[in-house]
Amino acid sequence: MVSQSTVLLMVSIGALILGLALLILFHENATATKGYELRGLERERSMLLLEQEVLNMQIAEAQSLNHLQQEQQIHTMSVATKPRYITVEKPLTSLPE
Repeated sequence: MVSQSTVLLMVSIGALILGLALLILFHENATATKGYELRGLERERSMLLLEQEVLNMQIAEAQSLNHLQQEQQIHTMSVATKPRYITVEKPLTSLPE
């Protein structure tokens, strides 16, 4: 027959193995969850970068010279006839002496 100390030792070792197995299971589960969240964040980041690139292209198009030349406000401007240029000998904002 098996002595009481041997049974106690086997139960202790079994409990220790079970505890370590549960610890490994929880650790693997946490790692998998973090990996899944990381994949989702990377996907969201790439979509935001793509959206930013599209917005940058729209900004560049709106600021382009061709776009500005085709605006109605530019076409309604008239060409100056006989422009007069002036020269100022003294600056308009001079310091008192």
